Amino acid sequence: MPPRGVEKGSKRARQYEHIKDSLLDHGSSEDRAEEIASRTVNKERARKGEARSASKLSKSDMSSGRRGGIRSHRKGPRGRTRDQLYEEARRRNIRGRSKMTKAELERVLGGRS
Repeated sequence: MPPRGVEKGSKRARQYEHIKDSLLDHGSSEDRAEEIASRTVNKERARKGEARSASKLSKSDMSSGRRGGIRSHRKGPRGRTRDQLYEEARRRNIRGRSKMTKAELERVLGGRS
């Protein structure tokens, strides 16, 4: 069940179901999947001004999508994907971006931001 304040059939309800289903497919328990999906949807609602109130951190922190696993406590590659870095480089109009590796893009863009 989506968080309170989210209308059935709305974008946020679909987002909640998508996140929950994805977590269940990856082996999370039902309770954990529901909690993570609710927290993610609530934070996005707060960031977009859809919630009645929002914490300062919800408004100022980087979005869940952009974070890309930077804060996930796991081993292995972290941070934004090469495609995400490439898109930011494109927005900043950085020359030679198409030939750059992920590491080069991170270096040009200022590391993990």
